[in-house]
Amino acid sequence: MIRCGASLLRTLNEGVRREWLDTNGRGGFASSTVIGLNTRRYHALLVAAPPDIATRLVLLAKLEETVTVGGVHYDLGVNEYVGGVHPRGFEHQTEFRLDPFPMFSYAVPGAVLEKAVFMVHGEDTTVVQYTLRAARVGPVRLEVRPLVAFRDYHGLTRENAALDPAITVGSGWFSLTPYPGLPTLWLAHTAATLEPQGVWYRDFLYRAERARGLDCVEDLFDPCAIQFELAGAGATAALVASTALRSAEAVDAYVAAERQRRAAVTVSVPADVRVRALERAAEHYLVESHGRRSIIAGYPWFGEWGRDTFIALRGLCLGRGRFDVAGEILRSWAGTVSAGQVPNCFPDSTTEPAYNAVDASLWFVVVVGEYLATAPDVGDDERRLLRGAVDAILEGYAAGTRFGIGLDDDGLIRAGVPGVQLTWMDAKVDDWVVTPRAGKPVEIEALWVNALDVGAMWAPRWVALRDRALGTFAERFWNERDSCLYDVVDVDGQRGSVDARFRPNQIFAVGGLPRRLLARSRARQVVSAVEAKLWTPLGLRSLAPGESGYAPRYAGDVRERDGAYHQGTAWPWLLGAFVDAWLWVRGNTDEARAEARHRFLEPLLRHVEDAGLGHISEVADGDRPHTPGGCPFQAWSVGEALRLLHVVLPSPAA
Repeated sequence: MIRCGASLLRTLNEGVRREWLDTNGRGGFASSTVIGLNTRRYHALLVAAPPDIATRLVLLAKLEETVTVGGVHYDLGVNEYVGGVHPRGFEHQTEFRLDPFPMFSYAVPGAVLEKAVFMVHGEDTTVVQYTLRAARVGPVRLEVRPLVAFRDYHGLTRENAALDPAITVGSGWFSLTPYPGLPTLWLAHTAATLEPQGVWYRDFLYRAERARGLDCVEDLFDPCAIQFELAGAGATAALVASTALRSAEAVDAYVAAERQRRAAVTVSVPADVRVRALERAAEHYLVESHGRRSIIAGYPWFGEWGRDTFIALRGLCLGRGRFDVAGEILRSWAGTVSAGQVPNCFPDSTTEPAYNAVDASLWFVVVVGEYLATAPDVGDDERRLLRGAVDAILEGYAAGTRFGIGLDDDGLIRAGVPGVQLTWMDAKVDDWVVTPRAGKPVEIEALWVNALDVGAMWAPRWVALRDRALGTFAERFWNERDSCLYDVVDVDGQRGSVDARFRPNQIFAVGGLPRRLLARSRARQVVSAVEAKLWTPLGLRSLAPGESGYAPRYAGDVRERDGAYHQGTAWPWLLGAFVDAWLWVRGNTDEARAEARHRFLEPLLRHVEDAGLGHISEVADGDRPHTPGGCPFQAWSVGEALRLLHVVLPSPAA
């Protein structure tokens, strides 16, 4: 159980830096800060992912709650407007916890109220249940005012005359369809009185969007007030917000079913509450979207990305023994191979995939190899399907495919055309590709050799090419002067030119992949240099301090942030490969594993109680104090942490 006590909750800045997330297994989610103040355009109680609409939609933004005890009104909500913070309900909040879903506790004179929020798996449905835990006087009245947006989750809305304010009222429910072409929002409730409102709340300020240099002011519409009478301690009230009519009388069954489901998919029950939280977090990224089994790269704004899916899958699925889910995901992506590539992403705005990546396809091959080597009961048809996809990728790369990706005469893979970013270091602002890395990037060659290893398991024709690439690699990439590896050779197609800037990509030549491409003596030098120059408690820096262009902070508007994204910003997901390499050069002894758990894993586990609670952030500042940033809930960060826990650094009792 991850818990925040009153000492943090009653401090506004501490309360808003911690966020919670709940999901429905199909791309929809609910999220906010632990005090309920929405700081992002993505914060909402119901972000739906309708199967017939390509994007996700913010339907129910939040609930404004007022509790009345002994005739005195206490606002439990908290909002930041352009003019300031009002009301200040966090001053009544005593606790927030993930148990296993978000739970909020409030104490006002004469009463203690608890609120639970969760999504129903497989539905665009959010349940909110209130329980009166203590009451010295009664009855206690609870008034709830829903605020709706009905917009694309990347956008914002303002007061407008096009909105239809009408609500349809039934027995135990009401509904509204503010705009044609968007889903109807149904709000079911337990015994309550409805009072029409039809008013706009204007000028909500989203401080996280303001800090990101984006539009940050929104208006939300309040259709009605819902009033509940809570007779005494133990009394409950509930709302069910959904894109379909549901019954609020079934809330207790919903609660029991979700607790049971979440317990069933948690593959281990470790003593450390932070590890238990990561186990639960893993399930939030595993989705079925638009008919595909896949992985959401991060919440709240990422969708399906190829490289993120395969990197994260190793820890989210393979390391945790979720071979059934891993198989579904790999089979789904196997059907997307085109000209030797799997997609880089499926954009929210369209179902058409984008194939602009050199690494995603190679990560797919590597993970297929690990799946086939570890999963029990892989059927013949599945094996043929996956092997066929692997062969198609290797043949596509050998023959040449999009964006200049192809086999060179030294056995290595070249890639890159002007204006296109192809590796994971893929930031681009307008026409500015921040880290183009055209030529032969070091991690691409490590992935290529490992992919050839996979193909060679059943097709001997790849063996000679694998051996040639392996022999060429050390010769072409070893930087004798600095005792490390070049980041790119044959830069921009110029034979013999090198990019010697010190980046973390070289770690994949000695860790994080099944085959290591350097002898242990040289690998030891690489690992030592990476640790000295790039390691931080929250990941490896993407560029060493002192290098030209190093950016110590990931902050500012879009251009500033994207300019820093891979120019010094630290990435937690890289720790998986680093710790694996660090252990290998030390002989993977019991003593080395114990030291690695203390030095490298423990800081990640501490972070689980900060920022995106129960998860691990996308990035952090390269300089101290390494403030987390980017997506607060990131799949490959969580996946690699779980791979460390289950595969690289299993506990002594495991």
